[in-house]
Amino acid sequence: MNREEEQRRVNDGGQGPSTKVLSVRLGVVALGYALFFAAIVLRLLNIQVIDQEKYKAKASRQYQRDMVEQAKRGVIYDRHGKLLAQSVQTISFYADPQLVAATPVRSGGRTVDVDKTGEVARHFASALGGSQRHYFRLLDRARKAGRRFVWIERSVPVAEARGLMETRMTGVWFRKEQYRYYLNLAPQVIGLVNTDNEGISGLELVYDDDLRGHDGMKIFQRSATGTKFLAADAEQVEAQAGLSLELTLDADVQSIVEAEVRQVVETFDARAATAIVIDVNTGEVLAMSSYPTFDMNNRSTFKPEFARNRAISDAFDPGSTFKIVMASAATEVLNVAAEDSVDGHGGSLQLFGRTIRDHEKFDRMTFREAMIHSSNIVAAETAMELGAETFYDYVRKFGFGQESGIGLPGESPGILQPVEKWYKTTLPWMGYGYSITATPLQVLQAYAAIANDGVMMKPYIIRRLLDDEGNVVREFGPEKSRTVVSAATARYIRREYLRPIIEEGTGKAAAIAGVPAAGKTGTAQKLLNGNYNRGRRSYIASFAGFFPVENPKIAAIIVVDEPDAAYYASTVAAPSFSKICSRMIAGSEALKKELGLTLPEEEMLQGPAAVTVPLVVGLSMREAKRLLEWSGLEIRYQGDPQSVVVDQGVDVGEMVAPGTVVRVWSEGQEPVEAPDPVPAPGAVAGLDRDGEVL
Repeated sequence: MNREEEQRRVNDGGQGPSTKVLSVRLGVVALGYALFFAAIVLRLLNIQVIDQEKYKAKASRQYQRDMVEQAKRGVIYDRHGKLLAQSVQTISFYADPQLVAATPVRSGGRTVDVDKTGEVARHFASALGGSQRHYFRLLDRARKAGRRFVWIERSVPVAEARGLMETRMTGVWFRKEQYRYYLNLAPQVIGLVNTDNEGISGLELVYDDDLRGHDGMKIFQRSATGTKFLAADAEQVEAQAGLSLELTLDADVQSIVEAEVRQVVETFDARAATAIVIDVNTGEVLAMSSYPTFDMNNRSTFKPEFARNRAISDAFDPGSTFKIVMASAATEVLNVAAEDSVDGHGGSLQLFGRTIRDHEKFDRMTFREAMIHSSNIVAAETAMELGAETFYDYVRKFGFGQESGIGLPGESPGILQPVEKWYKTTLPWMGYGYSITATPLQVLQAYAAIANDGVMMKPYIIRRLLDDEGNVVREFGPEKSRTVVSAATARYIRREYLRPIIEEGTGKAAAIAGVPAAGKTGTAQKLLNGNYNRGRRSYIASFAGFFPVENPKIAAIIVVDEPDAAYYASTVAAPSFSKICSRMIAGSEALKKELGLTLPEEEMLQGPAAVTVPLVVGLSMREAKRLLEWSGLEIRYQGDPQSVVVDQGVDVGEMVAPGTVVRVWSEGQEPVEAPDPVPAPGAVAGLDRDGEVL
C-alpha cells in the first residue's frame, strides 16, 4: 500500500467502499420500517378513533345480535271475566343460512366448514311433520340470495317445538312469541291480529297500542362457531305486558244473539243480518253480532265483507221503526192523543204526484190504531203537520245523522240531509222512515231513549283497562248524551203505542212469555239506482223493542237484509226478537229475579202464543214446508214436493195459533174448501203488516 492510499483511508474514517454501501442500505431499511409502523399507527388511529363507530357497528353485526323480546298482549274479557281473547306462548325458529351452510367442524386436528343445510332440514321435517325438501329449499334459496336471516317456522306450539329447542344446530335459533287465541265470539267487535301480533280490525286495532305493551330487547353475542350468549356488558330491556280490556259484552248473551242471527239468515235465505242488545239505563252493549261472519282462529276465513261490523257501518232506510220519532214529536208539539181520530183516506193518498198506500183501507181510525197497524198515510200527514224544521230537530235529537260515539271503527253517521236540501216529498216520506238512512245502532238508541224515560245514553263497549296485575288503569261508565223527550212523553209512547203493537198489532210474534214488552216492526224497501224496488230480494225487515214496559231494562234490535223466503218484519224479525230475549231471560237467574219472573224455563222458551203466517207462494213445496215448520205451523198439500206453490189457504201476515195447518196448492190443483185457521187470542186478521210505499 502506498502512502496516498493510506492517506485516503484515514480521511474516510477508516471505512472502505463496501462499508458505506451497507450503511446506506441499512438506512433505507430503517426508513421502510419506520414508514410501515407509521402506516400501522395511522390505520389503527383511523379504526379506533376516526372511524370507530363504523367498525364498531360492523363488529356488532358479525358478533352481536339484538333480539326483540315480544311483550305479552293484553287479554280481552267479557263483563263477567270470561276470556274472549288471550295470547299463548309459541316458539318461532329462524336461521342464518350462511352459517348453516358453513358450520365449523373439527376434523383431523383442524377446523373445516361443513354444509349442514340438509341436516337442519331433516331435524325440522322430523319434528314438525313437514317436508324435508321444503325446509332445504327455504334455507338454500336464502343462502344463494346472500341473506343472513330467514324464518324457518312461526308460532309452533311449545310441546311440538321442545325437541327442536333442545337440538344443537349452528346458525339456528328460536324466539318466544305470542299467538292470539279467541273464544270465537263477537268477531266484528273484537277483531283480529296479524302474524306480528298487531291489531288489524275491531277493538284489537283501536286499542292496539294499549294491548300490545312494550317489547323488550335482548342483546346477544355470538362466537366464531355460532354459539349465542347474552352480552354481559350490554343493557338488557325487559318486555312490558300490554293492558287488558274488560268489555260490557256478556258472552252468554252474545252466544244467543249469534245463534239467532245465523238462524234467521239460513231460514229465510237472507243476504245478511245483524242484532244488538243494550242496557237502556247505562248504554252498555251486551251483545253485537253480524252474519255472515268468520272463524277468528282461522285467518283464511277472514274477508273484509265478513269483518264489517254491520251494526254500526250499514245504513238503511229504517221504515216503520222510525215512526216513534213522528209519534214523539206529535205528542209533544201537536198534543196528539192516542184516541184522536185521524183520516186513513181509504188506504191511498196522492202527494206531489206520488201515491202512498196502506195495506188496510181505513177511512177513519184512532192515532193508536194508526201506530198499531203501521199506517204510512197517517205518519206522512202528521210529519207534514209538524213542519220540516220541527221534525228535523226531533230527528237530530233522536241521534240520527250523527255518529253515536261508541268508539268502534267504521261507524257511519247515516244520511240526514239538511232541510234546505229536502224535496217536496222528503218530509212526508221521512215520517214513516224513508228519505233517511240509519244504522241499526242508531235505531236502537232511539228506542232505548224512549225506554229510559226520554234520556239517551251514550253507547259504550269498554268498561275498564287493566294492567297485568289486575289494577284499573282507565275506567268508563254511563254517560248521558241528551234528553230526547220528556219522561211523560216517553212513558206515553211506551204505554199507548209500542206495547199495543206487540199485544195486538204487527209485533205479536215478538211477545216474550211472562214479560210485557214493547216495540215496532219495520219492513222497508231498498233504494237501488234511485228507485225503491219491489222484488223479493229488495226488502229489509227489522224489529226494535225493549222489556219490561213499565220499568225497561233491556233493548234489542234485529235487522235482516234481503230475506228471500219471506220479507215482512212480523214474520222475519219479530220472532227472532222474541227468541233472543226469551233465551236471554231464561239463562239468567239474576235477570229473572230482577224481573220478578217465576215462569219455568221451558215455558219461557216454548215460543209466542201467536205466530205470523209467512208468504210461501213462489216457493217449492219442500221450501214452503221448511219455512212453515220453522214458523211453528204445519203444512197440508198434495202433489209433487218439488212443485211450486201458487196459492195458500191462510193470508200472509195473519196471526194464528202455533200448530195451525196452512193449506197450499201448486199449479193444476184445485183449491178445496178449508176450515178457517185458529186465530190467536186478540188477533185481527189481515191487520198486522207494515204499510208499503210505491
